[in-house]
Amino acid sequence: MSKSELLPEDAADVAALARSLIDANFYLTLASADDSGRPWATPVWFAHDHYTEFVWISRPDARHSLNIAARSEVGIVIFDSTVGVGEAKAIYAEADAEEVGADDRDRLLTAFSRRSQSWGAGQVTRGEVVAPAPHRLYRATARAHFVLGPNDQRLPAYL
Repeated sequence: MSKSELLPEDAADVAALARSLIDANFYLTLASADDSGRPWATPVWFAHDHYTEFVWISRPDARHSLNIAARSEVGIVIFDSTVGVGEAKAIYAEADAEEVGADDRDRLLTAFSRRSQSWGAGQVTRGEVVAPAPHRLYRATARAHFVLGPNDQRLPAYL
């Protein structure tokens, strides 16, 4: 379904729902695959930059980090797992993931720290995500977003 197939108010409502789900949740589920296609899903605590770049901190030797190094295409889902049957709300994203390079590190570390501090977890410094530290900063840049709609439909969300 293209943006032109949604009525303008519907497209705005879908986008608003997508943004609210992203803002309200601590974790996203990251689906990755290794170079042979073997899948792996993992929750990661995340921040975002303008709802299109999802940022997290992981060890480079974690299975999902190794998968991203081999195959950058990932899937993302953000949802509230505490709701009852029939009450689910979720946002899905198709994205390309990578370890954040030096050119974007400060900008995305600022976004991560801002969210981290707003949730009471404190600021993250550059020294915590560059060698010899055990963790690195990663991002997934969304190519497409979808929201769970009525009758288990996936509605495009234009953020």
